[in-house]
Amino acid sequence: MSESTTGRPAAGHAEPELPRIDVAERGAPRDGRPQVIDRRLFMQLLVFRCPSAGEPAELTRVVGQALEAQRVGAVVYEDVSDPRGIAVLTWAEDPAVFVEKVRPALNRGDLRGLELRPDFTMLGRTYSTGYEHDLEYWMLRRPPETVLNPAWSWAVWYPLRRSGTFSKLEPREQGSILREHGTIGRAYGAQDLAHDIRLACHGLDARDNEFVIGLVGKELHPLSHIVQAMRKTRQTSEFISQMGPFFVGRAAFRSAGG
Repeated sequence: MSESTTGRPAAGHAEPELPRIDVAERGAPRDGRPQVIDRRLFMQLLVFRCPSAGEPAELTRVVGQALEAQRVGAVVYEDVSDPRGIAVLTWAEDPAVFVEKVRPALNRGDLRGLELRPDFTMLGRTYSTGYEHDLEYWMLRRPPETVLNPAWSWAVWYPLRRSGTFSKLEPREQGSILREHGTIGRAYGAQDLAHDIRLACHGLDARDNEFVIGLVGKELHPLSHIVQAMRKTRQTSEFISQMGPFFVGRAAFRSAGG
């Protein structure tokens, strides 16, 4: 046997060389130089039902003010599917903000009566694909700019998981599948119909989803339309094993934080 019962190499056997783990994000070369950063943005969506004794509009205002006082970037949505429902989207580079600032803010005073709907909780991080022309903008600034845009009040948020079969495909075939998907998304964005936020949630999601998608725009119909259009792509029709639940809301409060 080459290993002892402790899992360590037995005496006389060399320690195996461990692989180097690289967690940095990479974009397309810019001015001939590679883009590499080890920064990313975490975004979290929490969905609540307001207590029967509370007024949803007033609680929406109180939630927004509580997060603003903590200098946390936030959007508070009115839940289209629940007359007493609201959702809170927050973001930060340091995920400790969700524990040290968001959590206390939502556990004070009247906000203690908010009933969390855990099935809709989403948490993810921005990630690079290797093709971003301005990596830092894509990773850190674009998502807040998108959700804070006053012209884009409607939002659809949902998680998804791809099947393991996709991971076994050759990189060239994966690229072709993703380009088909991306071309549709860019077309909707170019016409100001829908703008997306893509987050990775590997190991962060209670149901083992891999991605969180946010779609925002000035009208709701195009957000539904792009989901419908994506169903025809090879990625969705063959390799998506789970999508949803879907949260649909309209922004009632926004704060850039600081």
